[in-house]
Parts: sequence; C-alpha cells; structure tokens
Amino acid sequence: MSADFNGARQIEVPDGLFGERVDIALMRLLGLSRTRAGELVGKGGVLVDGRPVTKGDRLQPGAVLQIDTDLLTDQTLTDQALAGGGSEGDSSLAPGPALAVLFEDDDVVVIDKPVGVAAHPSPGWAGPSVIGALAAAGHQIATSGAAERQGVVHRLDVGTSGLMMVAKSERAYTSLKRQFRERTVDKMYHAVVQGLLDPLRGTIDAPIDRHPTQDYRFAVVSGGKPSVTHYETLEAFAHGSLVQIHLETGRTHQIRVHTSAMRHPCVGDLTYGADPVLAAKLGLKRQWLHAVRLGFKHPGSGEWICVESQYPADLIVALERLQEGA
Repeated sequence: MSADFNGARQIEVPDGLFGERVDIALMRLLGLSRTRAGELVGKGGVLVDGRPVTKGDRLQPGAVLQIDTDLLTDQTLTDQALAGGGSEGDSSLAPGPALAVLFEDDDVVVIDKPVGVAAHPSPGWAGPSVIGALAAAGHQIATSGAAERQGVVHRLDVGTSGLMMVAKSERAYTSLKRQFRERTVDKMYHAVVQGLLDPLRGTIDAPIDRHPTQDYRFAVVSGGKPSVTHYETLEAFAHGSLVQIHLETGRTHQIRVHTSAMRHPCVGDLTYGADPVLAAKLGLKRQWLHAVRLGFKHPGSGEWICVESQYPADLIVALERLQEGA
C-alpha cells in the first residue's frame, strides 16, 4: 500500500468487473458519478495491486483496489457505503440497510431494495446503488447495457422500496429485456393513495413524458409515451386507500404520475402533490409505494419464477395509523 494513503480501503475486484475500466468499476462499486471516479483516479486516490493507474486502465482477475478514503470525505465513502449504506449528501454516513437477496442463480438475482438506494450510479447521486452493492458483495453481473447500469433490466425510484432484479448472464439480460418489452413480466405494486379512487378498480391509460417546465418531474403529456396502469382498491380509510397496481408499461414515475393525475397522489409523495400534513402525521418521509411481487420466465429453464416482498417498517407504521383513523 502506498505510504501516502492515510486512510484506505482494499477491495478485491469481483468477477463481474474483470476487464472493466477503473473509472467504470469505481462507479459500480461505490456509486460515484463517472466524473467523480475519474477525479479520484486523477488525484492518485486509487491504486491497483499497489501501483498507480489511469482511469482507462482495465482491471485483471485477482486485482486488489486500494482507495484513499481521505480523498472521498465529501462523497461519503466509508465501510457502510461499500456495503450499500448511506444517503445522499450525508457525510456522516450512518449505517444503511443491507440488500436482501430473495432469489439468485447463475442468471438472475432478485433483491428487496430498501428506500434510499438507487438502482444504479448516476450523475449527482452520491448515495448507495443496487449495482454498486451487488458488485461490492462479489455478485457477478452481466456486462450488457450502458456502463453505469450494466445488468439492469428495470429500475425502482430511490424513494420506492421492493423487488428489483438484475441480470447476471448475457442470455438473461437479453431474455429479460425482451420480456419487459413484450410486457410479459408480472409487476405488482401496493400503494396508499390519498382519498378514494372512483371507480374502485380500473385502468389508467394516459401518455407520460417529462414535465414541460420541471425537468425533475414527469407528467401526463399529449404525445408522450403510451403508459398503462391497472389498479384495484384493497382497503379504504378516512384519508386514503390501499391500492393494488399492475403495470402494463414501465415508464419513469408511472404510478406516481398516474395517481397524481387522478388527483389521488401516493401518500407522502410531495413531489407529485401529496399533502405534507398527512405525511407528517403518518411519519412518512417518502411515497407509500412498494413493489410486492415480480414474476418472470426464467431465461434458462423457462420456468415461471414468482418472488414476493413484505412491506418495510415505515410503510407498516403509516398503514396502521391510517387504519386507526389518522
């Protein structure tokens, strides 16, 4: 180890990152943006097997990365970050939740994503990512797809919890992307929305695209991408409804946009018009939205795989408060 590294972390390069550029590997391991990863390498903050590298160098089997953590104090790098913990902009980095693996074989891994974890690294996001946590834990991931989201066949918002799967093999990536494209994947969500949907069950068929004036939001827009959401009310309360949702398409923020367009936003979803007073009363700091079931045809065997997830603690507490009349 270099004597100049006052604080350092050693990581053996996982199988899924063999042959990758150093900057891309750092993106996937640590959840950094590509620019930040390049800056870290340029400042001499990364050694491979004890030797300085450039961001374009390729990683070899058995290589060991040494990372100067002192150079990353503004990017919240600690042991918890490597394990998938932390949150955006939190330099103290309290330990974050681990990723629970609910199904895994040589082709696919299905995880129960906690709130506060992004699907993959992206510019401006300094927190943990599914791809980074899986790579750091030694899971092999398919190399297909854009560099920062290799193996990713679908995504969940940072503020949405529940089931997400990642392709581990190239055949799985091809098969699962095709299944999503052909709309044969069973994607079931539960949401708590404000008010009572009328009718109690139905289909929302409304095109979605970026909001015309606010880039961070999406909206129902004439000429947008076709977007279809099927819903059914499971339970009604004084101030909201528990709704079961099947997505036929998978647009960014689709459930949040469609329920908001019906004037029944997800409880706690302040970005899309939810009541902040009700959110505070329920103790919610994010939208009440959870991916509860994921069904797909296995890329290798052809067997139908169905995985289910239970509500996390914050959503259970909020639901109980609604049931009690909050």
